[in-house]
Amino acid sequence: MNDISSIFTYVYDEVNSLNVNVLNTIFRLILSMVLGMIVGAERKRKGQIAGVRTFALISMGACLAMLLSIFVPQEYLGLKNGDPGRIAAQVITGIGFLGGGAMIQMRGSVRGLTTAAGIWVTAIIGMAVGVGMYICSIITTLLCLVVLVAFEWYEKRNKVGQESKVINIVVNDIISDIDIYKDIFNCFGVHLSTFHIQYNYEKDRTDISFVILTPISYDILPLINNLKDIARTQSITLTNQIEI
Repeated sequence: MNDISSIFTYVYDEVNSLNVNVLNTIFRLILSMVLGMIVGAERKRKGQIAGVRTFALISMGACLAMLLSIFVPQEYLGLKNGDPGRIAAQVITGIGFLGGGAMIQMRGSVRGLTTAAGIWVTAIIGMAVGVGMYICSIITTLLCLVVLVAFEWYEKRNKVGQESKVINIVVNDIISDIDIYKDIFNCFGVHLSTFHIQYNYEKDRTDISFVILTPISYDILPLINNLKDIARTQSITLTNQIEI
């Protein structure tokens, strides 16, 4: 019994040691992987390309960067505490490129902001695990799920706020005045945020993209039926630009 207690005490001390060793390295990498997978699973549920594997790798990479920040001065410079901020600062800068890659620009609309923010937070979670802030990392992961899942459920259930939609209209004509479209949006109580027009003079065609704000659970089909009768409409495409 004493042997088991001694082994447990040894493992506990090694895992929580300020010095980087084999046990706490393995534990921190596995924990950061699991926490990253939890956030990534939620993003994958929303259909994002950045899912379980991406978030797990980001979290583990950030964790390993923190371990390196501690290990290098500890082993090679003889500094027990070292300067863990050096490599960590570069992680914060570099993770911005991944966040930018998660965002999609689509005819005046932007998608993926929430995923980009999730990537950034997951990297910080991995760094926190790397310095031994286990409880803080786990709590932050749970709070991420609260923000991503519980808040979304609350907003949809209570119809709180507005959601962004993109209406793409292809017209077999050159449209020089869109005021009639604006009038219909106003008639239906829909706010027009911005629009994008592309002319194809060779094919005598106009592509118009409207970014609008509607109340959550708003029935947009009557609006679309009115939009199609304005001109020689070839097609109308509706995109739900929710924060994913």
